[in-house]
Amino acid sequence: MTYILLGIAIVAEVLATTMLKSAENFTRLWPSLLVILGYAIAFVCLSYTLKTIPVGIAYATWSGVGIVLVAAIAWAMYGQVLDLAGVIGMGLIIAGVLIVNLLSKTPVH
Repeated sequence: MTYILLGIAIVAEVLATTMLKSAENFTRLWPSLLVILGYAIAFVCLSYTLKTIPVGIAYATWSGVGIVLVAAIAWAMYGQVLDLAGVIGMGLIIAGVLIVNLLSKTPVH
């Protein structure tokens, strides 16, 4: 259940971050409301995960996966292309998230 909440937090944060561009400095109502709602859901769900996942692991996963998803959505929606260094960096972020979650012996509460 904890990782489901973490997944919801990630999706909500990605939605909110993606909608920032459409909100146009909070001058458009519906995108602005989605930004606020998305971040609220993300932080509430993330806070619940911290009961069982150490804050460093939860935040590294949340931010790392979020970075990669936002970059992918920016490519699909806005045509923003990464150069080779950007692609390598994203690959390293994915590798880091996998290593932390699959190989780390960090104790869980």
